[in-house]
Amino acid sequence: MPKLRLLEELEDTWLPYLTPKDDEFYQQWQLKYPKLILREAASVPEELHKEVQEAFLTLHKHGCLFRDLVRIQGKDLLTPVSRILIGNPGCTYKYLNTRLFTVPWPVKGSDAKYHEAEVAAACQTFLKLNDYLQVETIQALEELAAKEKANIDAVPVCIGPDFPRVGMGSSFDGQDEIDMKNRAAYNVTLLNFMDPAKMPYLKEEPYFGMGKMAVSWHHDENLVDRSAVAVYSYSCEGPDEESEDDPQLEGRDPDIWHVGFKISWDIETPGLAIPLHQGDCYFMLDDLNATHQHCVLAGLPPRFSSTHRVAECSTGTLDYILQRCQSALQNIRDEADYGEVSLKSLEPVVLKHGEEIHNEVEFEWLRQFWFQGNRYKRCTDWWCQPMTQLEELWKKMEGLTNAVLREVRREGTPVEQRNEILTAILTTLTARQNLRREWHARSEATSSNACNAQEHRHSPHWQQRHGLVTWSNGEWWGQWRTVLQRQSPLCSALDVAIRECWSRVAVSSGASPELPELYPRIRSQNAGRIGKRMILRCLCRLISQISFPNSGVCFWKPNPRERAQVLGGGTKAVSDFSPPTLSWA
Repeated sequence: MPKLRLLEELEDTWLPYLTPKDDEFYQQWQLKYPKLILREAASVPEELHKEVQEAFLTLHKHGCLFRDLVRIQGKDLLTPVSRILIGNPGCTYKYLNTRLFTVPWPVKGSDAKYHEAEVAAACQTFLKLNDYLQVETIQALEELAAKEKANIDAVPVCIGPDFPRVGMGSSFDGQDEIDMKNRAAYNVTLLNFMDPAKMPYLKEEPYFGMGKMAVSWHHDENLVDRSAVAVYSYSCEGPDEESEDDPQLEGRDPDIWHVGFKISWDIETPGLAIPLHQGDCYFMLDDLNATHQHCVLAGLPPRFSSTHRVAECSTGTLDYILQRCQSALQNIRDEADYGEVSLKSLEPVVLKHGEEIHNEVEFEWLRQFWFQGNRYKRCTDWWCQPMTQLEELWKKMEGLTNAVLREVRREGTPVEQRNEILTAILTTLTARQNLRREWHARSEATSSNACNAQEHRHSPHWQQRHGLVTWSNGEWWGQWRTVLQRQSPLCSALDVAIRECWSRVAVSSGASPELPELYPRIRSQNAGRIGKRMILRCLCRLISQISFPNSGVCFWKPNPRERAQVLGGGTKAVSDFSPPTLSWA
């Protein structure tokens, strides 16, 4: 890993970094960080400052900001920073494997209804700030482009209230102007809040010795390529901000919030620690976010920030996922009153496409939304109806999966076609099994953790609402894959598979009372052609019973005489059982 290699190379030394009290600070900024622009608070309209800072406090008062439970290297971690996403209706933003859903700001045509008038006013304020920062970003991009075209090295990096502006001018064509506007077309803002006094432990900055970090070194994720990021910073109250000029203080002042910048994995160029005074704004232009990393260094007072981004939403809007769902459901020919469906096509590519969308809507949308509990209802109920709609579409996709499995099990389905179908969908179904087990474990761990439960205590545990907990039991798909892929005698592998599966599902709510008598029947199968077919059918039945307990499909009708022998505790050898009679609904 680059981080570990870098730490090994550093050993016990710190990399150098600069603050404004260092003589070479601004020169280094101009040479190595020219696409980082700071706008001092005095250059922002006073009325806008007042509105934005009141909006921060309003959302905090109404409990609208939450700490996120993010997924890093297979572990759930609670962020020290509380957040809320505000932006275009229906947009989402994903970071660290967590999808956030926008509280919509009141753009033209929006029908968003808010639970409190103050919350509505706050969202309107952040839309106003967004418009202002868009204009400022375009102006900063113009200035940067003008200097680059004129071959001028001294690009202004710290802009005060009297800084002269340049227009687009004749050197820019229409395409340049469109490109700049697109790179500043902020569609979401991620609001952050942290009170360091309430955080008992914050990580130390590992490379430069900059002190406590509120946010570790990172690139902002899920953004349109080369798009800008604009940040408005508001520290509620704090120490004398002139302490940054104290010559006795080595390094950055730990009482004042800073943003740190460094070139990614560069140990030669000094880093920067830039103090953030109340109302300062900074802009990361062009490819700065890709080539550099930044962190947020904690000070003493509580701090809010509004980070405006051009989120990459090609696969992250409500319209997108609804269209995907409709694409999957086009394979339904007929739907019965009791929910059973028939399929238009059994083409493997069509079935695979449908199952992939099935996974996407479940794990990228529904489970992501409900895992975060009812946090969004603190502000608005905008997402309630869309999530209900997505759940109904998901249920239909469950019906599609059941229909595919029925076709696999149906008498008369050619062996070649059956194998093609299984080959097409097995990877997707295996992923679904593993992800359902993972999400179930995450929910259980969250419920048992007092700190996490406080944040997620309203979560309806979506998987339990739909009877999906049984998917978390056993290594069904892994065992089934082993059996399917082997074309040699299968009795030994099957014996291990059935013993393992039965031991895991015997006590689950989805276990069938017929499983004890199925076990000796399955063990008795030989490795011949008929035996292999019976093995496949039995495993299909077992998997479907555990995974789809409400499918209403009956697969097994044992001979009454044999059933009586088994139930009566007969001691007849298992090898004497005749092949069972199968019935496919």
